[in-house]
Amino acid sequence: MVSRRSQSWRRNFDRLMKVLIGLSVVVAIVPLVLVVGDVIVQGWSAVNWNFLTQIAPSPCSAGDVSKFCTGGILNGIEGSFLMVGLAALVAVPVGIGAGIYFSEWPESRISFVSSFTNDVLAEFPTITIGVFIYEIVVVSTRTYSALAGAAALAIVMVPIVARTTEESLKLVPTTLREASMALGIPRWKTIFRVVISTGKAGLATGILLAIARAAGETAPLVVTALYSSYPPTLHSVVPGGPTASVPYIIYNFGTSGYPNWVTTAWGAALVLVTFMLVLNLAVKFFIGRKFAGVRAEI
Repeated sequence: MVSRRSQSWRRNFDRLMKVLIGLSVVVAIVPLVLVVGDVIVQGWSAVNWNFLTQIAPSPCSAGDVSKFCTGGILNGIEGSFLMVGLAALVAVPVGIGAGIYFSEWPESRISFVSSFTNDVLAEFPTITIGVFIYEIVVVSTRTYSALAGAAALAIVMVPIVARTTEESLKLVPTTLREASMALGIPRWKTIFRVVISTGKAGLATGILLAIARAAGETAPLVVTALYSSYPPTLHSVVPGGPTASVPYIIYNFGTSGYPNWVTTAWGAALVLVTFMLVLNLAVKFFIGRKFAGVRAEI
């Protein structure tokens, strides 16, 4: 039998661990609350409809009330959507295809090497990717462009989509694959109609996470897309030309020293943080539906 002293010690130890775990949760949440709270306080006054529909203002000193000193981040929003969209067109199919191969043929040597390489690429400093694209695209075309920025973001997105796809498809029971192929259905049809259909929530999660990661990247865009005061056009892609993005506006305007640019940077930060939070909530929604479906099947 367990003595009373032993029982008391265990209860006290359990209470201590609960307190430490609670403190750890608080310590983990406090930085997020402080950052988001500061962005909301500093950027709330700048965000309005005109802020989202006008191009960036000219730099102005304190006290200057010229009409050119007010504006928004329309050029950055359109540039970010253009580059992230172009990157997704390449990264999503490539990443999903790689993830399917990693999941369905794990015994292959090519799969093992490629999966390891994919993990290494996921941890690469994004500025290194930006410099690589600078040498390949910007130097060869002799201009910064949305195409160069999209190429850098695509490389950032591919390993995220591939890894999430692999992990999602690994959760699909092997019995479903075996049952499908036992009925005479070819393996490729089994993968597309059974495996992917079952793990589609995980695939959507990976795509959203990759888009959120790419939308917040600044480093690769500094050396590939740079900045333009005007909204992007087709000429920003081919033959090319500097293209604005929301992260670059935050970086460039926030460190400029011009009061109106600093205010614009805080507003852009609020818009970007809101976008990231919405995407993360969407990810949680997909994951929640996935596990709800699993519980229903059980």
